[in-house]
Amino acid sequence: MSRSAAEIEADLGPLAERVPVRLALQELGQPGSRRRIPTPCATVDLDALERNIARMAARARAAGLALRPHAKSNKCATIARLQLAAGASGVCCAKLGEAEAMARADIGPILITSPLSGAPNAARAAALGGISPGLRIVVDHVDGVRELGEAAKAAGVKLELVIDIDVGLGRTGVSSAEQAADVARAISADPALTLAGVQAYGGQWQHMTGANERAAAVADGMVILKDRIAAIELTGTKVMLITGGGTGTFEADAAQGVLNEVQTGSYVFMDREYRDALGQDADGAFEQSLLIQAQVISANAKAWVTVDAGLKAFSTDGPLPVAATPGYEACTFRYFGDEHGLLMRPKDRPIARGDRIDFVPPHCDPTIDRYDLLYLVRNEVLVDIVRVEARGLSA
Repeated sequence: MSRSAAEIEADLGPLAERVPVRLALQELGQPGSRRRIPTPCATVDLDALERNIARMAARARAAGLALRPHAKSNKCATIARLQLAAGASGVCCAKLGEAEAMARADIGPILITSPLSGAPNAARAAALGGISPGLRIVVDHVDGVRELGEAAKAAGVKLELVIDIDVGLGRTGVSSAEQAADVARAISADPALTLAGVQAYGGQWQHMTGANERAAAVADGMVILKDRIAAIELTGTKVMLITGGGTGTFEADAAQGVLNEVQTGSYVFMDREYRDALGQDADGAFEQSLLIQAQVISANAKAWVTVDAGLKAFSTDGPLPVAATPGYEACTFRYFGDEHGLLMRPKDRPIARGDRIDFVPPHCDPTIDRYDLLYLVRNEVLVDIVRVEARGLSA
């Protein structure tokens, strides 16, 4: 990637007028510029990111699986384009708003992985189907089928639906073979709809510690999935697409041989949750490309320093952030307020006002949702600034 400051400004639009962004643009391409970006900021090591993308694409090809990365992790069209260029079959979006943002950026085909509810959302989905070729939407209830069918007819489009199967998480998905069959029959009966396949996501498995434990959980889930597929096919419709899985269960998903498409997402960035759970397992063999850079703003206390990254800089639904800068990995971090973090001083080196510290985020998906921009770097040089187009689009 190589864009001029003028090209980046044009792409960022009004965001380029922000003072921190203008300051960062002045550093573009300069040696050591990564350490002069206004903080706190989300930085992405492009070399590590590209290796992660290539590695997952190669794993999927070797396993004979289509790869549809989940954009809820990065929410960024630039990263989605890199994944598509590496052979991805499309992208996933958790929410309708995310899908609309990706479609505006000409990213697709898109699978919306959360069921929609209500006529207004069904109408939005139908409108999106008219401009986003290959759009697919999950559904887990006959009422959802009815709403989408009516909206599709009103918009003059045909929508492809994917039946969401609950494999133990209990969050969404049909909960019985009978319900799966009922939803399949409702889709088949509506001329504005097509049954594209099924989805099975075991979110509860992704951060289980130990490859054997994850494999056993996935195996149990696949028994449920195969039972629901059999019930659907008894209605007379062949299930072609079987999509699901995630970064933490890729090895187990591939070994089971039930899915034919995987929805891995966090592998592009990684985070502390996955680091703690996956360890040296094959599913954890990805680099930490996303780091939150902070700056020491006060060093008056004897035992700790204060950095400018607090509750607003990281997701707070997982473990605490951990320092990634060499020499600081053992320094405990804790939140010191909305805008501040406390970092214990290292025992064998000085630390002072103005020092830059990188942190591994607890959970990459909601951490990214705190930032409008990603600062892309290579070898300590800022090389690009890109938008997080789907940031905050939870509706």
